[in-house]
Amino acid sequence: MDNFNYGVIGNGRSAALISEKGSIDWCCFPDFDSPSVFAKLLDKQIGGFCAFEVDSSYFISQKYLKRTNILCTTFSSEENAFEVLDFMPRYKTDDNNYFTPPEIYRYIRVLKGMPQVVIKYFPRLNYAIGDTTHSVCDIYIKSISDDSRYESLFLYSTLPLNAIAEGQKIFLESESFILLAYHQKVIPIDLQRAYMEYQRTKVYWLNWVNRSKKYNQYNDEINRSLLVLKLMSYQRSGAILAALTTSLPETIGETRNWDYRFCWMRDASMTIQTLIDMGHLASAQGFIGFIKNIIKSKTDTFQIMYGIRGERELTETFLDHLAGYEDSIPVRIGNAAFKQSQHDIYGFLMDVIYQYYQFFRGTLDETEEIWSITKRMARVVSEIWNLPDNGIWEIRGEQKHFVFSKVLCWVAMDRAVKIAQLLNRFEYIELWSNIAGYIKESILTNGWNADCDSYTQYYGGTALDASVLQMETYGFISADDPRYKKTVLAIKRELFKNGLMYRYNNSDDFGTPTSSFTICTFWLINSLYKIGNTEEAKSIFDTLLSYSNHLGLFSEDIDFETKQLLGNFPQAYSHLALIQTARLFSEPQKAVSFIKP
Repeated sequence: MDNFNYGVIGNGRSAALISEKGSIDWCCFPDFDSPSVFAKLLDKQIGGFCAFEVDSSYFISQKYLKRTNILCTTFSSEENAFEVLDFMPRYKTDDNNYFTPPEIYRYIRVLKGMPQVVIKYFPRLNYAIGDTTHSVCDIYIKSISDDSRYESLFLYSTLPLNAIAEGQKIFLESESFILLAYHQKVIPIDLQRAYMEYQRTKVYWLNWVNRSKKYNQYNDEINRSLLVLKLMSYQRSGAILAALTTSLPETIGETRNWDYRFCWMRDASMTIQTLIDMGHLASAQGFIGFIKNIIKSKTDTFQIMYGIRGERELTETFLDHLAGYEDSIPVRIGNAAFKQSQHDIYGFLMDVIYQYYQFFRGTLDETEEIWSITKRMARVVSEIWNLPDNGIWEIRGEQKHFVFSKVLCWVAMDRAVKIAQLLNRFEYIELWSNIAGYIKESILTNGWNADCDSYTQYYGGTALDASVLQMETYGFISADDPRYKKTVLAIKRELFKNGLMYRYNNSDDFGTPTSSFTICTFWLINSLYKIGNTEEAKSIFDTLLSYSNHLGLFSEDIDFETKQLLGNFPQAYSHLALIQTARLFSEPQKAVSFIKP
């Protein structure tokens, strides 16, 4: 069983997961949420893949080109060696737009000798529903799905196309390339063009990372996480995905398998805060545009999540013909959680809007448009804050008065007050301040359990919940408040196991959780640091970093015993928390000034 030893490449349109042996095992074209063209990740037999097969004398290693999202897999033996540079093109064009085509380049460099390789090319279009047939033409191999005739994939290469199609051995004599393209190319694709695409993409990523704040410690880990977050932003709308995959299980053999290729307001807003903190205002601004586009009128309702183009209907269905990752079924597309009521999203969204007025305030009509959204959201929160909901963890059973949901309702009203102050809309300040006060008093009274010596998961309950650690982060309570300190220590006693955190360990509608939710361990580290337990916090952080995969990537969950990565991958939640936590233990580097003598 692997440990999600995959690298990820992408360009803001789609993405691909490539194994440590250089096999493309997951890719959806033309967009992140489109049907897969390679899905070996979810079914080793029929899912489809694109790999390089070499004999047993080769040692295979993998790394990212530093400060880029270009993945380098090296195949080396005593006499022969070559490397494969995998990337999806992304760069600015002359008209100041972004070039982000649905295609993958596999640029091949011979390092020594004359390596022999078999290219295993088995695309299975449309989630491997039906058969995929191939035809070799003069300049490409065309693959078509029987089940969906309009879907196709084109392979271009300087290597012999018949040899690729028939799985014959190929001698690598010089630089070459393979291009996998969703669309038929209308311009000639040769080695010079492939090399130019590689260089343009490399320069784009180097420039993007160079705009980030730099730190004395953990700078490489911070940069890698930033690059992951950037990959998960859909260029065309500004939406930010929760993860790039579907149905990777929280626990092997169980049914907690979800499609995460959508934009959760919660995850996206937390990502935006992180990008702003790291100096990427333009990337953050794209999400503001997404919010404006999904809330088109004063009467629009708010959902916890949307499709990457703003879709509201995300109907959940099952792909029963796929075996699932390590036989963990069902494989789902769509996500029924879009119908849920989760009150915490209003706090996250209002916090983003507050940042808009601080950093991005645009034209007068835009400012007024977002002010209308602010008033609408404040009105909704004032009506629903005292109602039960499904909570941050998307409990599919009985709704409860979750403490974290109440805290984020307070955040919504607190930030609404701050926005009104910025805009000099004084007539709203007293009303919204009073509502914030009512919410806070309710939480302080009903969320605290003296027997547990902690704020609990929900009103009247005894179960503890890692999300409550975020009370301090969002300004609801101070780190030196005795109740907060007691809460941090109580949650650690109850939910911390083998260096990792449960979200909660009480039973839900799927039973009792059995894996660690990665972001919760980062939350614990932050909380321990805030209450003064800095050495303990750093020790846990360094240990947690060692549980990443071979490229420093994290998924949603981690197994308590084996430390195997689990859940969808890579997970935006996990990487934004890594950045926020790493910054606690490192000072920003001072800018170097150059003074003429």
